[in-house]
Amino acid sequence: MRILVTGGSGFIGTNFVEYFLSKGVQVLNVDIAPPRLPTHDPYWRNVNILDIGNLRAQVGEFSPSHIVSLAAQTGTNDRGRKLEDYATNIQGVKNIIEAAKSSQSLERTIFTSSMIVCSIDYHPKSENDYCPDTLYGESKMLGEKIVREVGDVPYSWLIVRPSGIWGPWFDVPYKSLFSMISKGLYVHPGDSDVNQSLGFVGNTVRQLDRLLQAPRGEVHGKTFYLADYPPINVRAWVDLIQRAFGAPRIREVPVWALKMVARAGDVMKLVGWDVPPLSSSRLKNMVASFVVDLDPIVTDNLPYQLEEAVRVTVDWMLEHKE
Repeated sequence: MRILVTGGSGFIGTNFVEYFLSKGVQVLNVDIAPPRLPTHDPYWRNVNILDIGNLRAQVGEFSPSHIVSLAAQTGTNDRGRKLEDYATNIQGVKNIIEAAKSSQSLERTIFTSSMIVCSIDYHPKSENDYCPDTLYGESKMLGEKIVREVGDVPYSWLIVRPSGIWGPWFDVPYKSLFSMISKGLYVHPGDSDVNQSLGFVGNTVRQLDRLLQAPRGEVHGKTFYLADYPPINVRAWVDLIQRAFGAPRIREVPVWALKMVARAGDVMKLVGWDVPPLSSSRLKNMVASFVVDLDPIVTDNLPYQLEEAVRVTVDWMLEHKE
């Protein structure tokens, strides 16, 4: 197996590259950002997937058997942005499809989308049923549609939608959550007791491995959500994090009070603070139960249980002085 991964310097990408290198797999990471781990430097090429000429050259030279597209332009705040600002998620997908023609040995391509192609309180009736409520979600929706129109190609392809992934090398929002808990600043909304489809990144890369190796008939042209199973009880999860840090006990605050704080956070976003301590959209995510449908291919015998996953993540944050 020879894997070319786009966005291999990002959060999931760093864990993905590390996992496959540890298995002795040949990996090439094409990304505009340098690797977060210096040991990944030899496997990195500074490539913007919007540069079709350079991307095509790298694919042709490396001749991958598998491509995993993780590169993305993310965004939690649409203020001042246009859909064109998410070109990586749209034109970038077109370029990957075009560049794939340069590999005569390509067997499979995984295109990474997002659960945000639908708003968190919308339950899609099918994989083609979309309801994005952000520009980021809309760009991911358009990327999916481009993939579905790829037509007859010699390789198999599939789409994955990661759902709330967290763990070592993560960013906002879940890194902020862990940090707030460690400092005793996190408060839990009232007596909220919700279950959510979230995923530990160590399990996510194992799920991607399974999808790369699954028989063509089980994956080709299909869409898979990536999350841990069973869904995580959020209150139990934050309590595990609190105990792992040895942090102060988590307090509860009435939802109505948090709504007031969230509205203040909304104002902060309007005046330029991209990630305030709390916003209405973040509070909505905290109190909403969302559970996605998972295929047995990605749920069976995941290597990390919740308590171990929390411990690994907390140890990583302590090691990196977070």
